Amino acid sequence: MNNREIRAAWKYHDATKHSYWSIRNNPHTLDWATRPHPFKIYPKIEPLLLPRDVAQTGVTALSTISVRGPVSQAESVPDLQDLARIFYFLAGITKQRAYPGGEIYFRAAACTGALCEIELYVVCSDLPGLDAGVYHFNPADVSLRLLRQGDFRGNLAQVTAMEPALAHAPATIICTGTYWRNAWKYQARTSRHFGWDNGTLLANMLAVSAASGLSAEIVLGFVDSEVNRLLDLDARLEVSLCLVPIGRTSESSLPPPTEAPALGLETIPLHSMESNIPPCWRCTTRLRLSL
Repeated sequence: MNNREIRAAWKYHDATKHSYWSIRNNPHTLDWATRPHPFKIYPKIEPLLLPRDVAQTGVTALSTISVRGPVSQAESVPDLQDLARIFYFLAGITKQRAYPGGEIYFRAAACTGALCEIELYVVCSDLPGLDAGVYHFNPADVSLRLLRQGDFRGNLAQVTAMEPALAHAPATIICTGTYWRNAWKYQARTSRHFGWDNGTLLANMLAVSAASGLSAEIVLGFVDSEVNRLLDLDARLEVSLCLVPIGRTSESSLPPPTEAPALGLETIPLHSMESNIPPCWRCTTRLRLSL
């Protein structure tokens, strides 16, 4: 399915709308035995711990969202503290609460059912305190894990038809959606929630980037399969949603695209049920307007 197949997108939209009838006639109940794990874990990759005591910007939230204008063309390169601040206000754990079945982790960005199905990655050049590479962010231990070593920004530029914001960005954050973490509760509405929950997270991202003096844009036009490959995603379980270039450099050219073979990195399954999600629960078209 692609973005030109509007009829298929409308079919999904109409089939998953709430109504008086749909809410009262859906027999689905939560099976706590199959509740998904709240974090994506790479058991064989050592964590790179991010700073936890990051200085505040001194900029109020209302001022960042009220004065946002054209994206700055001035050079601005994030360092490790900047990335730590951005990741915390996107997906950081703000508090946790115990209950008889375990613990609930509350995040900085609101999410349907507090299920937090959006995962975060960053593709960057050499930054102050961080080597070039493709990394995954884990809020459980506030760390990055290196998936690919080297500068892959040329790959992102290529799959966006040389989008200017990406071509000049020293770092790009990529948001993905994990099906089972949301479908466990919301079934076929999961792809709708990808748009809502990712949009909430993106609002935080733009605000925190602005407060940090870093330019940021949301890029929705790209070759999904190539970004999924770069992140080593199994698209049956997790898919790329958007790219957000952070900062700007004065570099005149990017490194050329680099071969990015499948890695098959081991991750701990969210649950054995995640691979059995019915195809009708997935809407592989990214409904861009929902952001």
